[in-house]
Amino acid sequence: MVVVIGGTGLVGSHLLFELAQRENQIIATYQTGSKIAKVKKVFEYYDSANFSALFTKISWKKVSVNDIVSLEEIISEGDEVYHCAALVSFHRKDFNPLMKINREGTTNVVNVCLEKKIRKLCYVSSTAAVSAGSDKKVSEETKWKKGPETSGYSISKNGAEREIWRGINEGLDAVMVNPCVILGAGNWSESSLTILGTIQNGLTFYPPGGNALVDARDVAKVMQKLMKSNVSENRFLLIGENISFQNLFTQIANRIGKKPPKRAVGSSGLNLARMIFGFTYLFSKKRSPITYETVNSALSTVVYSNEKCKKELGYEFHSLEETIDNAAKGRVK
Repeated sequence: MVVVIGGTGLVGSHLLFELAQRENQIIATYQTGSKIAKVKKVFEYYDSANFSALFTKISWKKVSVNDIVSLEEIISEGDEVYHCAALVSFHRKDFNPLMKINREGTTNVVNVCLEKKIRKLCYVSSTAAVSAGSDKKVSEETKWKKGPETSGYSISKNGAEREIWRGINEGLDAVMVNPCVILGAGNWSESSLTILGTIQNGLTFYPPGGNALVDARDVAKVMQKLMKSNVSENRFLLIGENISFQNLFTQIANRIGKKPPKRAVGSSGLNLARMIFGFTYLFSKKRSPITYETVNSALSTVVYSNEKCKKELGYEFHSLEETIDNAAKGRVK
């Protein structure tokens, strides 16, 4: 049996589509039932002729990574387990939930996988779990360093990786992938796809920093490739292309028919926006989209290497243009 923990997110939905073309029985977990219908729309986007038949291969189970009993009910000896579930937040108030879900939840997954003697585990980490504390290109060998500007999300994902390594030391066959900013078919109001939603609504400025981008299809394909390979006790950065925010926002705007942002905004402007948004959202139930952590990220430029994945796995990533085009055409509402 193939088990996907966290099947309704951007990675999970693409992984399920990839698996459904090769596997007959898949268990996928969810937290919010309404998101399952959106996963089906992703299937329809990629294969309008066969999506319904492919989708019926999935058995959906409501499971929390913090509920060991429910994990024990869906994982069995010899299973292949993909752990995609995570909380993504850059709000300081979410530090405890981040640690609870990302680190402690991964502890539970590892323990159940060890107990059940599964065949292999593939864990979705993040480039946030890899240090960006130098001007050099970041690789799998870069040592993680916690600093005053390190986000709670980064701390939680690095802690989760430590649990995977602990499981490996106890006999677990496991691999990890560290994707950067992911784009793919999906809802533009969720995860990293909010970049497209923000530009769709009109964005006049861009921050001076940069990051890296990867296609969700590549993440899913590499995970499946790793699961079927003899590769173990290893991790791989999944990087399609390093890019400045100005270039990224401009290319997205051009693709979806919007005016590209023309004005650069530095530290003072971003922090002013953070304070204004913070006051605006103070009396509402919504969270401000701009935090200390997102400002720091927008101001910094981190360059990541994908050489290990390309050389050791022989994998070639989609181009930036292909990735943006796919995300633009695959909007799910």
